[in-house]
Amino acid sequence: MNISYNWLKDLIDVELSPEDLATELTRVGLAVEGIDPHGDDFVLDIDLTSNRPDCLSHLGVAREMAGVTTAEVKSTCEVPAIDAASPFVAIQASDLCYRFTGRIIRNVKVGPSPQWLVDRLEAVGERSINNVADITNYVMLELGQPMHAFDLDRLSEQRIIVRRAKNGETITTLKEEEKTLDDSVLVICDAEKPVAIGGVIGGLDSSITDATTNVLIEVAYFDRASVRSTSRKLNIATEASYRFERGVDINALTRASDRATQLILDLAGGEAGEFIDVYPAPQDKAPVRSADISAATERLTGLNVTKERCVEILDRLGIKTTDGSNFVAPSWRHDIAIEEDLVEEVARHAGYENIAAVLPPAFAAGEYQPEESRKRRMRTALADLGFDEAISYSFIDTRHDALFQPVSGLLSDEAEEKFVTLQDAVIEGAVRMRYSILPGLLEAVRLNLNHQRRDIKLFETGKVFAAKPSEDDLPAEREMLTLVLTGSETFQGKAMAVRELDFYDLKGAVEAALSAAGVYQAGFDATDIAHLRPGQGAVISLHGIVIGSIGRLNDEIAATYKFRQPVYVGEIDLQAALEQASVRPAYRPLARFPGISRDVSFLVKRSLSYVEIRDAIAEQRADLCRDVEFVDIYEGKGLADDERSLTVRLEYLSDVRTLVEDEVEALHEQIVSAVEKRLGIRRRS
Repeated sequence: MNISYNWLKDLIDVELSPEDLATELTRVGLAVEGIDPHGDDFVLDIDLTSNRPDCLSHLGVAREMAGVTTAEVKSTCEVPAIDAASPFVAIQASDLCYRFTGRIIRNVKVGPSPQWLVDRLEAVGERSINNVADITNYVMLELGQPMHAFDLDRLSEQRIIVRRAKNGETITTLKEEEKTLDDSVLVICDAEKPVAIGGVIGGLDSSITDATTNVLIEVAYFDRASVRSTSRKLNIATEASYRFERGVDINALTRASDRATQLILDLAGGEAGEFIDVYPAPQDKAPVRSADISAATERLTGLNVTKERCVEILDRLGIKTTDGSNFVAPSWRHDIAIEEDLVEEVARHAGYENIAAVLPPAFAAGEYQPEESRKRRMRTALADLGFDEAISYSFIDTRHDALFQPVSGLLSDEAEEKFVTLQDAVIEGAVRMRYSILPGLLEAVRLNLNHQRRDIKLFETGKVFAAKPSEDDLPAEREMLTLVLTGSETFQGKAMAVRELDFYDLKGAVEAALSAAGVYQAGFDATDIAHLRPGQGAVISLHGIVIGSIGRLNDEIAATYKFRQPVYVGEIDLQAALEQASVRPAYRPLARFPGISRDVSFLVKRSLSYVEIRDAIAEQRADLCRDVEFVDIYEGKGLADDERSLTVRLEYLSDVRTLVEDEVEALHEQIVSAVEKRLGIRRRS
């Protein structure tokens, strides 16, 4: 955000030099990245986080300076409003437009702007268009409220209707681009057609020209999520949409309209006419409670700030209290909602530099808790297999909505809104709490591939989130283990052929990780999963409960990431897996006597898995049958279309003697017959 030093001084009497001003702003959290001279002015380049839209204006920065100094913010002029119960403004989509004001100014003269206005706009990176358009941009940069000027005489029936677009409806924007709309887009219409896209950009047909004499000034408040979605869908990013996406001050619309009207009267002439304010459901800020703000500040930051000083800091920032316990944030501060937000305001003005660097108190012995030890062993096992541990953001873009199929029914179909949406996104566009870790890991894979690293093994453990059916409940959380691998397996210092990684490498890694955590006998059942390639995916189950999925990423998703090689992904509900009691490893001496193995092939339906055969053999509890292994599978000639031959190997062994052929044959026959009867299958001759 570019801020003019001279412009700022018009709003607040500050005696600081540009350099000292930059230092003070940086100290309270508004990092100034540079100071550039511009004629007799200086332009401050301020790096703002997305949760501080109130500072996307000179007035917002002036308010911050009022919190630092004893200076007061100057009020801009006000134009007496002529109230009119005019029917020519109607809001038909009140869920997307919360408030709409319009002021008519008649007999204006459109022309070039005066030099001082041109200089102010150019100093902060804006170009001059004409006096009316320049004034709307000027007020937006001064007060933070986007607005739009319509040629009143070009509006059919001089009416304004705020509604959702009709599917297939079109509009030509001020950039002379024709856009096709759908019913998710909010439009400002006259009696016949759309004349602007709400919160994003105006239409060409109703724009201000040199022939304009009567102007309608629109100042409105639009739903942030709607503006963000529309801006992305139509690929239109404007200064207005940038501010609406983050939130403007719904109670400052009249002030912005008055300021624009006053400037138009001064610079373009004319007479102020009707003022229309449609506000279906006025909004009030709920108070934020802090029984003892001083104690809360010390508890969370270690700063010792008296209650009187805390109240003084908050009051200078516009956060008022009457009883010292309930604080009401001003309507321009969308980021003040809980006690911790109040503490942050106190801390940044009391001085972050005064926070001592100390370790938090600990009252427990220095040891890992049982589950943490199991997870630590799991991470170590994966690292031994060549995996690197990744840490990705907990926030993802809306384009990932329902792209990946989570395990354990995390996204409830009963919830009206499945995803957890952030009110104030910290990262541009990342407005969802992740319901899957895969988006972050796949971005890491893409980054590595773009840097010519094609052999990649990554894993991450972390929380995923989803909305619950009840609006009163906190989001549902699950801890997940997610793996991704692609490329080839190479062995350093070994003269071996390169082998491409495949499904079984990932399956082995999953089994090794679970085994390290004391979880055994996980089953893998082939099935189709939305984000996996058909025929190359499986669910992971434990004692009949699905705890994860594994397989090759499907072609559609791979194409969106521009992957040109197979990528295999796996997700495990770590919370569900670790709820299983940890199995202590059982050790026995190496066998002193030779074992005997027998292979058997079963004719089975395609729906029957090896895991079911293995479990059926285990149910026989034959002490001498020590191991069962998958050997081979055959499908094709000689078998029915819905049949296949599945071969397993049984190993027989005794710790005290050498087994003889007859007893092995008898035991083997007993086990195989029991499995045939149990599963309704037969041996292949």
